[in-house]
Amino acid sequence: MLEGSILKKLYANHQNGKKPLNLGVYYKNTLVALCHALEDFILESDSEPLIISVFQKGKWYMQEAERYGEIAQKASQVAILGTSDSGFAEHPTGEMLNVSLVSMEANDPLTREWHLIILSPTYTAMVLCQELSESDYGNLGQPSNDLERKFYGFWTFEPELVWETAELVIAHIGSYDRELQEALTAKKGEMTVSFGFQEQEDLGEVVWRVVDYLQDTQQNISQPSEASYLPSSEALDNNLVSNEIQAFLRMAQLTDQVDVTNPNAAAEVTALAETMAHLLDLPAWQQKRLRLASWLHRLVQSMGTTAVSSPETAASCALSCTLDPGVQALRTRPELRAIAEIITHQTERWDGTGYPGGLAYDDIPLESRILALVADFQWQVNNIRLYQPAENDPYPSREETFSQALAECQAEANQAFDPKLIETLGLVVMGMQQGMDLQTSQPNITSGMWLLDSPTDQEAQLSASSQQT
Repeated sequence: MLEGSILKKLYANHQNGKKPLNLGVYYKNTLVALCHALEDFILESDSEPLIISVFQKGKWYMQEAERYGEIAQKASQVAILGTSDSGFAEHPTGEMLNVSLVSMEANDPLTREWHLIILSPTYTAMVLCQELSESDYGNLGQPSNDLERKFYGFWTFEPELVWETAELVIAHIGSYDRELQEALTAKKGEMTVSFGFQEQEDLGEVVWRVVDYLQDTQQNISQPSEASYLPSSEALDNNLVSNEIQAFLRMAQLTDQVDVTNPNAAAEVTALAETMAHLLDLPAWQQKRLRLASWLHRLVQSMGTTAVSSPETAASCALSCTLDPGVQALRTRPELRAIAEIITHQTERWDGTGYPGGLAYDDIPLESRILALVADFQWQVNNIRLYQPAENDPYPSREETFSQALAECQAEANQAFDPKLIETLGLVVMGMQQGMDLQTSQPNITSGMWLLDSPTDQEAQLSASSQQT
């Protein structure tokens, strides 16, 4: 990372106890899709965000100047940084009252960076990347195709990270224009104060917009014309798919963060599910699917509670049930259809009275049965921990907490839950009561490609058959 760059400063800030950054490598075509998705959402939302963009060179800004004129009409303030070449300062967008251009010096480390920072009362978003140097490419050398240029960094919707980065960039702007620095600082303060007092519905919508744009870009690469064919299109394709998975994981993390009563649900459910999978000796590919489904299981908000009464309907529901928008977005990606099915059917019940399919017994996917049980157990444990006893009534011990939660689940055996899985959960609880700690950790979001070695449908069916015999 370049000395004096924003990425380097932010990285340094997070070396002393702060949450570490999830850094990864991104191709230019992925960053274009990400930024266009975030920028175009501004045109459709009702918020009036503060936008800070770093374009490296003026010529890259000129390719986007017209769309930034449209964006500026929806924004409260726009600050654009780039080198003063290719008519950077002459385009009409730069003359708009709420648009400020900052001409960077050629030796400024930000000329090697690509930033998009959006501060809104209803959501925050950021792309923060630094272009790889010639030496970083190694023996392969720098790519000849512009879309194959690589950048190192990350993107996020996390408010604290976005605000922290915005402060660093605004301070850097101060070295060029102190008056603009003061104006942006004031505007950032307004956004920070108002953030959270309005409905946060924009966040979910912008995540699905990101996924749509990444999928559209991936489709264009998968079906290239002779004129646009890229020899390394597979690498570009994989980078896009990885970022689609990242979008879902980031949404899941934010779902936990805004739940002040149960902020560690995804991590704890995942740890429980992984332990159950090991005890059940599930194959590696099935454990991977269960792990990702556990991280994403809270994407389901509401799918109704009406069970499907017809056995024929229930049998076909596994691939056709009405889905929550988040799960429907998962299904559009072939590699994630199995994950969507697991999450969809976590609300089924062992006795067939659940939803959305009214599936019963072994017709419910095994991963869905595991996920339903461990999610309920985690909720029970968390609920007991939150319980405020009366004065002089001691808090339940760790062992008592686990016993109470397990008892609640056992009461639903043969009704909500698979009785055999209840027995396995009992083994897990026994281990935890004897001091076993389940390791909970956040996923490495930038390493989303681990899912792509899932088995073929035929392999999955053979494995499922072997488990039932």
